Amino acid sequence: MSSGVCAACRRSIDESARLCPYCGANPATGERIDTQAILQEIFRPKELTTSESVLEYARQRQGVVIGISVAVIFLVLMLVHQFVTVRNASEVSDAPAVPLTEIADVAKLSAESTQVPLPPLEFQYEGRPESMRTFIAEPGAVAPAPAQTTTAPQPQPQPPTR
Repeated sequence: MSSGVCAACRRSIDESARLCPYCGANPATGERIDTQAILQEIFRPKELTTSESVLEYARQRQGVVIGISVAVIFLVLMLVHQFVTVRNASEVSDAPAVPLTEIADVAKLSAESTQVPLPPLEFQYEGRPESMRTFIAEPGAVAPAPAQTTTAPQPQPQPPTR
């Protein structure tokens, strides 16, 4: 960076600078220039409408806007729930009542849905569950094969010794 001197304030500045960063004058002539007018001409501030300014505010503060939006939605849902709950507790329908026989008429049930009675159980229980006959009431079920019973000698109880 080559060093130059401002003619207005006598400070050392870059030789290629068109304006002095310290005083804002032309470094070669020392003449002061209105920098605000130049900046306004180059960088024109955009005039925002009300809706655009609200959107710009929301973009800058997204976290706050999202938090407030969630809180408002929650409050609206609470109010709707409260309204419906209070209304349901106090309002009565003007519609005529529906009899239960129209909803479920048990007189018109088909024979397939009625339960089949169990066959009469005639068996002798001899104290051994293996000797009992098994009855199957389900259609299509197959009876298990009869179990082979072998009688093993029963151990005799020993008399107590003293």
